[in-house]
Amino acid sequence: MRTGRSTLMAALTGALALGTLTATPARAADTGVTVSNVVVNKGKPIVVGVSEEKFPSVSFRMTWPAGYTSRDITAFPHLYHETTAVKGAESGIRTAQVTYYDDTPGSANVEGELYIDPRWTLDSTKDATTWKIAVNVRLWATETKLKAEETLTGLGTVQVKRAARATVNASPEPVAKNGTLTVTGKLTRADWGREAYVGYGDKLAKLQFRKAGTSTYTTVKTARANSTGSLKTTVKATTDGYWRWTFGETSTTGGATAAGDYVDVK
Repeated sequence: MRTGRSTLMAALTGALALGTLTATPARAADTGVTVSNVVVNKGKPIVVGVSEEKFPSVSFRMTWPAGYTSRDITAFPHLYHETTAVKGAESGIRTAQVTYYDDTPGSANVEGELYIDPRWTLDSTKDATTWKIAVNVRLWATETKLKAEETLTGLGTVQVKRAARATVNASPEPVAKNGTLTVTGKLTRADWGREAYVGYGDKLAKLQFRKAGTSTYTTVKTARANSTGSLKTTVKATTDGYWRWTFGETSTTGGATAAGDYVDVK
């Protein structure tokens, strides 16, 4: 049962995100606060485009020494990796807001959001990597006097990935029954340094077909994109339906599926 709640808001100019993490409690000697059971973005990698802001969820369990309440503590989760220094709540991917749900005199479940603006936080494609989770804890003697501060690390990791896109075009439209249909497309993915989607070269994609009046796509063949991300193949047209390209995620890039292109077979 929730017996109390307090909310902290953090204004940010940076950005980004995570996966599920379950870690052993990390002890801050100066504050006596522990953090455990960290979960970010509901256990999924964070897939980020070139301009859209993201607010990945974050939750964890926090305990503190006797004699204090949650109102005496600020806890700001954030993400960092090898090229971003650990500088407390101001580094890496930062906190948007957190809310403490007290359920004992010395502990609370914490829920909140991180903030991602790829235009400011992600400098290059090298940021599509494993990020580490940390929580900056501050213990206050009064509303204005800081008693102790510690950055808790070793709380787990999360993958940040580049968003991807796929397009498709099948022609001619309409096409004669049993005629040759040429299916082209383009695979792209986010380049945070250029702030643009660039060709996803040498990527293997599946060509799928869904017969008109049905709901299931079936893989017809696979093809590999050229160096600029372009796809092209031919198939025999036998019935009306929808064609699309699709590919799965990798360690650095999210998957993508094109909207189906309808072709009328005469």
